[in-house]
Amino acid sequence: MSTAGKVIRCKAAVLWRPGAPMNIEEIEVAPPKAKEVRVKMVASGICGTDIKSMESEELAQFCPIIMGHEGTGIVESVGEGVSTVKAGDKVIILCLPQCGECNTCLNSKNNICKEVRLSGTHQTSEGNSRITCKGKIVYQYIATGTFSEYIVIKEISVAKIDEGALLEKVCIIGCGFATGFGAAINSAKVTPGSTCAVFGLGGVGLSVIIGCKAAGAARIIAVDINKDKFAKAKTVGATECIDPRDFEKPIQKVLFDMLNGGADFCFEVTGNPETVATALASCHKDHGVCVIVGSIASWVQINISSQLFFSGRILKGSVLGGWKTKDEIPKLVSDCMMKKFNLDPLITHTLTLDKVNEAIQLMKNGQW
Repeated sequence: MSTAGKVIRCKAAVLWRPGAPMNIEEIEVAPPKAKEVRVKMVASGICGTDIKSMESEELAQFCPIIMGHEGTGIVESVGEGVSTVKAGDKVIILCLPQCGECNTCLNSKNNICKEVRLSGTHQTSEGNSRITCKGKIVYQYIATGTFSEYIVIKEISVAKIDEGALLEKVCIIGCGFATGFGAAINSAKVTPGSTCAVFGLGGVGLSVIIGCKAAGAARIIAVDINKDKFAKAKTVGATECIDPRDFEKPIQKVLFDMLNGGADFCFEVTGNPETVATALASCHKDHGVCVIVGSIASWVQINISSQLFFSGRILKGSVLGGWKTKDEIPKLVSDCMMKKFNLDPLITHTLTLDKVNEAIQLMKNGQW
């Protein structure tokens, strides 16, 4: 029996307050309104940004909230005026929308759609939400909220993907993989034969390594204090792995010696503001490019010596790998199906929705 136009009752992982575990609750998901899409979720990855946000008091004003922002599913129904997807389509959720009309979307040099800058919240088109639980409005993290059996999102935040795509695998392309891979390919523009240093070997850091390798880098040095991650880093393309604690001198001096003056490209993927200065100092003093990939809280100040800029170094940020999401994320899914890159090393556990807190703890423990 069709559910179009009806309220759907289903399960979701709801965060009632920052720092607390999520509860599996029954929610009510209203039909989509104009320019909105209701999606039956199939799979969702867990991103480090989810974990950081869950513990931040800044999120309290939006609780209760459904977390998660990298997911895949099947369109259940669409609202009036939706033209890019239809019921039955396989889709990927876009945590960074692309309206296709604002100055940024029409400019090739940036990918941060005005919808993100204007709202900056966890709300839908009307500053509200289509989801309720126990009589309360439930917000959706980054206006997505993929830890749910059904969600309602804007049309500009969803894209159709190939019918043959494995939803349980390609969900991580929606954020983690696209962010790291694009940081190397789009933001840094890694060149063939170059040297790279990647600080932080989580899923995004490994995706950076995959991007550096795809771009033809000659040496890719992976840096982390968790040596358990070294084997996987080498599997995806790292040529060397080092732990800063194994050296008496600062890691930037170690890399300076290893790479004859520093790396051509450095990537900060830990989200640690102190590591930004280290990564920048690890770049070649004449032409090195350092890209901040890790998520750093908006109120945190980065302390960098001005001396590092009396050189040819460049420091830049990267948001979701620089991709124009609605246009380009589906192409990454197609590339995955064509085996242009392998996502298998980035997926370590597959758990059901009711195990979401266990999954969060695995990430916190570095056991992903």
